[in-house]
Amino acid sequence: MSEATSRHLRLYTELRSRICLLDYPPGTRLSEESLAQDFGTSRTPLRRALARLEDEGLVISRHGVGTLVTDVSIGELSQTYALRLELAQLTGTLSPLPVTADILTEITEFVARGEVLVARPDPRAFAELNMAYHSFGLSLSGNDALRDTAERLYYRTARIWLKAIPHMDLAEECAIFLDEMRQTRSALIANDLHAAALIRRAHISMSFQRLSSF
Repeated sequence: MSEATSRHLRLYTELRSRICLLDYPPGTRLSEESLAQDFGTSRTPLRRALARLEDEGLVISRHGVGTLVTDVSIGELSQTYALRLELAQLTGTLSPLPVTADILTEITEFVARGEVLVARPDPRAFAELNMAYHSFGLSLSGNDALRDTAERLYYRTARIWLKAIPHMDLAEECAIFLDEMRQTRSALIANDLHAAALIRRAHISMSFQRLSSF
């Protein structure tokens, strides 16, 4: 990976995280000048990162206004989750990767982090762990197109959780999340990636139902 590509990826990933963690809430105007100073970079790689985020629907560029962080509508949420359900199931059948010792170590570490979260529920820690765990789940498939599409859809609506959490039982959500990770660990220990994918699909479905109620 070239230095320019690596720099672009860091900018893009950090900006995406800030948007999804509501550091930049919907409607925020992202100033290229301020961001360039913040990241210590020129505007050229920054514009590339913002263009990619716009292509993914996380920001929108408006003439005479600038780049604004978008919001998530309930209609978009419904359609996105419907497709995520189907893709989650496919991760267990499209180019599933071998369950290695490193993968088992990683899922065990996620369970440990989930136990800490249950003991001390925190909205931002919940969102950060959810994002990291999502990436872990995608790493179990060797299908690049599937991973790219699923990642794009996930981040499109990831912000909704932090917006919804004040109206939900955070302790219960953390416990449900931990249960999912424990079930997935059992499936991976059994070398059953299909079961792991179905567990993920079931929890995505239940998550959407709880968000719909909100």
